[in-house]
Amino acid sequence: MTAAVRAPAFLAGWLIAASAGLLALGVAVGSTGWEPLRDVAGAGQTILWEIRLPRSVGAWLAGALLGLAGAIAQGLFRNPLADPYLLGSATGAAFGVAVLLVTIGAAPAAATGWAALFGTTGAAFIGALAGVAATLAMARGVQHTLRLLLAGVIVGMVFGALAALMMFMAPDLLRTMQAFLLGTTGFLGWPGAVALGLSLTLSAAVAIGFSRSLDALALGETTAASLGVALGPVRMLLVGAMALATGAAVAHVGLIAFIGLMAPHLVRALAKPTHRWLLPLSALAGGVLLLAADVIARWLLAPRELPVGVVTAVLGGGYLLALMQRRPR
Repeated sequence: MTAAVRAPAFLAGWLIAASAGLLALGVAVGSTGWEPLRDVAGAGQTILWEIRLPRSVGAWLAGALLGLAGAIAQGLFRNPLADPYLLGSATGAAFGVAVLLVTIGAAPAAATGWAALFGTTGAAFIGALAGVAATLAMARGVQHTLRLLLAGVIVGMVFGALAALMMFMAPDLLRTMQAFLLGTTGFLGWPGAVALGLSLTLSAAVAIGFSRSLDALALGETTAASLGVALGPVRMLLVGAMALATGAAVAHVGLIAFIGLMAPHLVRALAKPTHRWLLPLSALAGGVLLLAADVIARWLLAPRELPVGVVTAVLGGGYLLALMQRRPR
């Protein structure tokens, strides 16, 4: 095994070990802070299997989806500052949730009928898909990367303004929307974890399948085309994988800052891999980052719980500021 392969494989081992350790910590942190379950029978078994474990597993999967989406975005747009939310999926999800809350006139927990079945998750996912669809329509497909980026910025601003308008029309629902906008893993259960796992499997399979195309795109579109990369279909499939990963994560945990931006940077700083390794390693790093942030959010001010999006923003912002200071050029 060469050194170029050994370094990413070594990093993968460490990230898997960190994931297992954080999963153990996640199930040991309860509503009052550090609270390991000594009796796993009866009520303790319910708390472990129905509350803490699915929440921790779901948090890891959501982080993995954001890390994967960030790696796809940065490779596809050839920009190290590209973010999973570039195509309007995040603000689209926020708008979908706002429409649902205004329509039912209550918090999701108090909803009945079709609204209860539909739920915040369904509204967020459909809103995210609507945001990506609007971006693709404005950009007239995926043929032009710059046009796609500009369309994503415009759609993000429009959907963000519409979500703010919805909150202005129904100020009583502002607290519910705030929890979604700040990010939370508190509503994750086994159904959500299964949905996140399926989304991760599908989006990772597509992205890794086109990892060599991303390597070629890093050399420029002209070079990639000369190497036989079918730019249009490849872009479409990668945008679809990124939209699925981002939409699924946002639908279940809300808006989480910096995970998708920071995970690929950490991997490149430690291993400098090609996209064949960068994509799965970014997913592993994203899972570790979000699960660590979730444990901190539950434990730091227990019994009060911090919004996990606030923790990721503070940690991610600090990391990127340190990175800027270390590399001023």
